Amino acid sequence: MSGDQLSVDQADSWPQLEAEHAENEKELGNLEEIHKDYQAAVQKANKLQQKLSESIGRKLKRLSDFKKRVRKCETHTDIETDTKYDIDQQIEYRKNQLLRFRDTLPKKGELYLRIILGSLNVNLIEKDFRLKYKEEYERFKLILNLIIFFVSFVTIFVNYKALDAALQFLLVWYHCTLTIRESILIANGSRIHGWWRALQFITTIQAGIIILWPDGPSYAEFRRHFLCYTVYTAFLQYLQFYYQHSCLYRLRALGERYDMDVTLQGFHSWMWKGLSFLLPFLYFGYAFQFHNAYRLYQLYQEPKTHEWQVILTSFIYFIIFLGNIVTTTLVVSQKFRQGISNNLRAFTQGVITKED
Repeated sequence: MSGDQLSVDQADSWPQLEAEHAENEKELGNLEEIHKDYQAAVQKANKLQQKLSESIGRKLKRLSDFKKRVRKCETHTDIETDTKYDIDQQIEYRKNQLLRFRDTLPKKGELYLRIILGSLNVNLIEKDFRLKYKEEYERFKLILNLIIFFVSFVTIFVNYKALDAALQFLLVWYHCTLTIRESILIANGSRIHGWWRALQFITTIQAGIIILWPDGPSYAEFRRHFLCYTVYTAFLQYLQFYYQHSCLYRLRALGERYDMDVTLQGFHSWMWKGLSFLLPFLYFGYAFQFHNAYRLYQLYQEPKTHEWQVILTSFIYFIIFLGNIVTTTLVVSQKFRQGISNNLRAFTQGVITKED
């Protein structure tokens, strides 16, 4: 291309460049206005969030106080059963509604999260984001437990130290990750029983102790017990996942549970079908934990045992056994009483309806 042709092309394109520049300036000016509107909206949203948070706190306290006053009046015989039941249901509905409102507001994470993640805001404002994160949490647990089940099962028959170490590191990483994920879930409205929450931290410590257990006679003696227990625990987690998942799916469909719930607090009569199947497996697992604790204690009494990991692991197994069996028994008995109470209330209402 000749120099004359290049200069002609440049001269011909200059008006186009000027027009494009003017258009860009106009668009950037509009963008500047949009940014100003955005900043004003953020400031307004922050004020509304603060106002809403304070109002929700006050309303929750008033509802709690009002519920106590209603409970005191329930002993009066001149109050109709239907009226008391309707008021209780309305209070519970409004409480859950306020809690759902509060879950959409930013809030500080607990101390553990602040230590791990700093001052990062882990609150997921959008409902879709929260549900997606919870589904990822459940899928993560399911997949990792299947992997742990497979690796543990293979390790039972393949006595290879590197495979043992890989399994132990996998358990530490898995339980440590769960503590972080569950903390984020709690910050976004999930209600997890205090013991099940503490259990993740205890199990993480236990897995870390077993990693430090040197290879020797005591480890070789306990190795098969530990691997069989790990296989069974992974299988049990699989059963629990499907029981909780099916129950929560049905309750959410009925509009009676939080979308972010990962455990069950309420109870319905139809849950007995799945729970009666699951309970024997749960209590057998707890018996397994007690067996491990007792076997390790016996092992610690032997003169050849010198490792501190033996007695400490025994103590942790006993704590896990005790916490699990007490918590599960209390929860099941509470659900049983709640189921009887609901059935009696339904029967009473049916009788009253027939009489009317």
